[in-house]
Amino acid sequence: MITKVINQSTSSHLFLFIFAPLIYIIQMKAFNLFILYRLPLGIVLLLGGVALGFTVGWWEATIPLFLAVVCLVTHFMFGPMRLVQEAVEAGNIDVAMGLMNKVAFPKLLYKPIRSVYYFMQSNLAMYNKDLDKAEATIRQSIASGSPMKEYEGMQYFQLGTISYQKNDLKTADQNLRKALKMGLPDKENTAAALLTLASIAMSRRDFKTAKDYFRRAKAQKPTTAQIVSQIKEMDKYISRMPG
Repeated sequence: MITKVINQSTSSHLFLFIFAPLIYIIQMKAFNLFILYRLPLGIVLLLGGVALGFTVGWWEATIPLFLAVVCLVTHFMFGPMRLVQEAVEAGNIDVAMGLMNKVAFPKLLYKPIRSVYYFMQSNLAMYNKDLDKAEATIRQSIASGSPMKEYEGMQYFQLGTISYQKNDLKTADQNLRKALKMGLPDKENTAAALLTLASIAMSRRDFKTAKDYFRRAKAQKPTTAQIVSQIKEMDKYISRMPG
């Protein structure tokens, strides 16, 4: 009897181990399909509900009309941002841009989602070297508010980085220092902000400040190859500076 119970328990755990991830993947795929097609689905349900209301009765049309409202409201309030994020993480920038372009009315997005939408627009514009659009959209992201404090820091970090690339060093310095004050989500972004500030200080021949920013950047101990390379390169100049 005990052996039978143990075998049943083992089989149950084995079933969960094998099929639980598969079930989760199927659920996520289904949810992604819903996000992708909820607008046409909502329109079909709305038309079907109205037709059902006129031909059979409005009570019978309640469910399809309710589902239509859910589809349409979630489409316009939340957009495809989940799919955009997945596409960016997978390196499918063209797919991400295509999904972003499907958002016809960004001002209807729920405010925190709208902020993320403009932030992603800015990222994609920077990827395409369109710094004017990148700056305009990150400012729209800031104007839309921030879902969390660290994210607000990232908004100003982005704005500072754009200003630096446009050679507007004064604005870059202000926004990067503001980003650090608000807080950045990880050591990589913190180190990147500090290195940029060090570079700005070097261009002003403020060597003492440059060394301080550089020391703080190294103290973050970043692991990203690009930032590590920048630290090694800057170290050659910092070590020869007076002050």
